[in-house]
Amino acid sequence: MKKLYAILTVVLLFCQLFSACGRTAEPLTKTGFCLNTVIEVTIFENGSEALLEECFSLAETYEGYFSATIPDSDIAKINASAGTPVTVHDETAELLSIGIAYGELSGGRFDITIGGLSELWDISTKALLEQTDASMIPANNQIEQALSDVDYHAVRIDGNVVTLQNQDARIDLGGIAKGYIADRMKEFLIENGVTSGFINLGGNVLVLGPKPDGSPCSIAIQRPFSEEGDVAASVKITDQTVVSSGIYERYFEAGGRIYHHILDTATGYPYDNGLLSVTVITENSVDGDALSTICFSLGLTDGMELIERTDGAEAVFITDDETLHTSSGIGTDIPFTEF
Repeated sequence: MKKLYAILTVVLLFCQLFSACGRTAEPLTKTGFCLNTVIEVTIFENGSEALLEECFSLAETYEGYFSATIPDSDIAKINASAGTPVTVHDETAELLSIGIAYGELSGGRFDITIGGLSELWDISTKALLEQTDASMIPANNQIEQALSDVDYHAVRIDGNVVTLQNQDARIDLGGIAKGYIADRMKEFLIENGVTSGFINLGGNVLVLGPKPDGSPCSIAIQRPFSEEGDVAASVKITDQTVVSSGIYERYFEAGGRIYHHILDTATGYPYDNGLLSVTVITENSVDGDALSTICFSLGLTDGMELIERTDGAEAVFITDDETLHTSSGIGTDIPFTEF
């Protein structure tokens, strides 16, 4: 929990410091624990406590749809269906379709049926509190079995009816759910007259409008493996989102190697490609969520090529020598400061 709050603090520090200049009223902020992480919503102008409460209610509602661990969620029902059709909420069908589209874009590197493999590795907060050694590495035959069930083509969507054609596959929307929820929160706030604020869902940061003085909001990018949440760089954005994927978020060490939560759908093991993190800046948070994972999976060269040919997307890659690599729009279209 201490690490989660450190990450939250460093990501938002710049936004809060720079927001004070020129604002007309004190911002309204609510912080809590949801979506298995610390989340925060801040409204600079035209806000109310009721709007903040409704944002958190939205997060809880969508968690109830998308979580693979809540027994009566849409995703849990699909996973337990043994291949029989399941009727889901509109938002679940939409998010599944987005996940499949990114599966196609990435050639399967991003795959929403990775749930069984993720459960096998169990690189979670609870697991890391209990053990941090080689006993956490699954056996090769277990990995091969779990990997054989990872294939997003097994998911069939017909309106609101979802069929998992491989009954042993397990859907996990953790790679895009927070981004989708942040986008829905933003829509809700705009519909209710909010013109300035930000949403942070465990490091998925979405900025609504400019600051009250009309200037962009400065968002910090964490230095990987910094226990105190030191800053590696910052970007200034308006009406955009910043999403990072990195090996420092959830991991354990064994035999001198780091085993993290970003799993290779080709090998079943965590990626070992020289990257520590990828931060993506886009308009929609769900896209930033997916693209940060995909770019990490592609590695520096191919990941940067994908960003450069994706309209409206920029990125900062940090390699294992702690060097920062930026796409062409960083420092030109998007103000950038390296620390």
